[in-house]
Amino acid sequence: MNLLAPGFVADAVGTPAILPRGVSKPRVAIVHYWLVAMRGGERVIERLLGLYPDADILTHVYDPAAVSARIRAATVRTSFINRLPYARKFYQYYLPLMPMALEELDLSGYDIVISSEAGPAKGVITAPNAKHFCYCHSPMRYIWDHYHQYRKEANLLARMAMPTMYHRLREWDVSSSARVDHFAANSSFIQQRIRKFWRREAEVIHPPVETSLFSPSSEIDDFYLWVGQMVPYKRPDLAVDAFNANGLPLVMVGSGGMAKALKARARPNIRFVSNLDFATLRQTYARARALVMTAEEDFGLTPVEAMASGRPVVGLGRGGLLDSVVPDRTGVLFERQEVEDLIEAVSRMEHFLRDFDPRHAVEQADRFSAARFDRKIRRFTQIH
Repeated sequence: MNLLAPGFVADAVGTPAILPRGVSKPRVAIVHYWLVAMRGGERVIERLLGLYPDADILTHVYDPAAVSARIRAATVRTSFINRLPYARKFYQYYLPLMPMALEELDLSGYDIVISSEAGPAKGVITAPNAKHFCYCHSPMRYIWDHYHQYRKEANLLARMAMPTMYHRLREWDVSSSARVDHFAANSSFIQQRIRKFWRREAEVIHPPVETSLFSPSSEIDDFYLWVGQMVPYKRPDLAVDAFNANGLPLVMVGSGGMAKALKARARPNIRFVSNLDFATLRQTYARARALVMTAEEDFGLTPVEAMASGRPVVGLGRGGLLDSVVPDRTGVLFERQEVEDLIEAVSRMEHFLRDFDPRHAVEQADRFSAARFDRKIRRFTQIH
């Protein structure tokens, strides 16, 4: 029995079962920060829509052309941010207005609210008898632990404005966390950050990874693989410098502001590919010697996709990677974001590969399947 609304029962696939006579179906709202691309957070929204197919979506900014057909098929409501000039492109500049925009959204008609938090989303005001669940990808990095990095990289006007604006935003962020009834975190790392910044407890529910779409290959090539956006916090420069030094083949898949400079300083053993279609990416994962992870990720989908393809991971031993990679069984971890640490870890990987069993990686990846996410979310929203 779902305690969120009397008489609401979920069947084995997460859709509502037949309700007792006289019991109305609960109305569900999913609140997401912005819908302008299909990344990990938007994949979670897709899974939530599978569990709650009649849910409405509320968001600050919506670009229908940038999201999947499943999201487009839902009823999407936007805050007033969506009506501001150039909001789809420059929505980050409207961040100081987003707390007020959330509070202006009328959720009084919903019984269940599920907020998807990485930008401002959890601060909505719900009905007194509604249940508010927050699935947290991360407390806003740019106002908390990454604040000084973001300010250093901002233009002069932004650097001058950020101290005052972000101070107020932090106060609102903490106070609005009290509006949530129950938190779920996408990794143990995010669980710790929720405890640190909001003083709230959270259940860990790892994000859904379509592990069934990946499979091992009987042929393995000699290259290492790096996949991601070429932006500072992903540390692609660390991979370039390490493989410049060790001379091993490296394929770097991704684009971003650092790409041009990295290509200029990379040696011939490093090859850059701006993007790959999914079929080619699957094959590249499966034939790589190992995946290289240089960022501190909140969770990180690419290590799980690599392991689902039967390949191990060389990764920074921080953040969400500590949940997904098992040292000396499905990968090799290094402690510091330093070139010599990564070089040494790749050297250890060369020895590790002699006894590596791809079946261990596939088994580990299955712990993060989309079906498992569905089961945990159903339980999370039914037991409270």
